[in-house]
Amino acid sequence: MVLRVKNMVCDRCVKVVKETAAALGIADASVGLGYIDIPGELDEVLMRDLEAALEREGFEILKSREAELVELAKGLLIKLARAEEETSRKLSVYLSEALGVDYTMLSRIFSASEGRTIERYYILQKIEYVKELIEYGGKTLSEIAHIAGYSSVAHLSRQFKEVTGLTPTSYRDSGESHRQLDKI
Repeated sequence: MVLRVKNMVCDRCVKVVKETAAALGIADASVGLGYIDIPGELDEVLMRDLEAALEREGFEILKSREAELVELAKGLLIKLARAEEETSRKLSVYLSEALGVDYTMLSRIFSASEGRTIERYYILQKIEYVKELIEYGGKTLSEIAHIAGYSSVAHLSRQFKEVTGLTPTSYRDSGESHRQLDKI
């Protein structure tokens, strides 16, 4: 039984969901970004307990195909933004092929569900990744631009400032973390 889970955006989320399932006696579950794969079926009581426990942690088990598609798309976009998955294809073609759905329909469902476009969500994920790279230190902006898939430092800087209100250099010099993983 595969359950799709909303609001899983990072490895920490995977850990929390896995620990939550284990605490309920579902220790053999396989958990990844956006899903829990449970061998067999859950009875009604255990399913309600799991839903309630996940909700307390800020997650939600998805019940509609549209909601599942949005979460699958978000998972792919997160991996793509973090350079965990490479593609030279257009974002629309990549998502359409990966999910086996028409991009226009996916875009409409995504925007209605998230209140922003797929492209905007992807840009926000890329900027969060850039913030992480900046905070880790040790890399030049040119290296960060290359790692994050930007064509140039200027392109990275423009998009970074548009999203954060700061240049990447100002962000680095501030010494403060402005990460928003759980809010994207």
